Amino acid sequence: MFNLDATVDKNKAKNMNPVVLAYIGDAVYSLYTREKLTFFSDLKVNDLHRLASSEVKASSQAEFADILMPVLTEEESDIFRRARNAKKTTKAKNATVAEYNKSTGFEALLGYLYIIGEHDRLNFLLNYKNAE
Repeated sequence: MFNLDATVDKNKAKNMNPVVLAYIGDAVYSLYTREKLTFFSDLKVNDLHRLASSEVKASSQAEFADILMPVLTEEESDIFRRARNAKKTTKAKNATVAEYNKSTGFEALLGYLYIIGEHDRLNFLLNYKNAE
């Protein structure tokens, strides 16, 4: 049986393929964005989808990553850099290579924090853009 609150040891998480961390982080950020839009608006599903899509696209994630860089720990910066520089088997549809690489780093960081159970830190970073 698997639990949604299961965690991975930090050392194991650090050694995971950074693109796999980004895969998890993509889902984390998508759920965060959908919940935020749903809980704080009274929009119809089509409008929610349009807003969520604009927030989770690679270029928006790259901008968010730039905002977060000054507050990342050394460990978080390492995770971000490893994923940003990792070889990817897919290409961005509507983003530059640089934006796509940054968004992969951003997603990997979120995935890493999620799987090691650092939910307080994850929430801090996800809400940092709004706290500026």
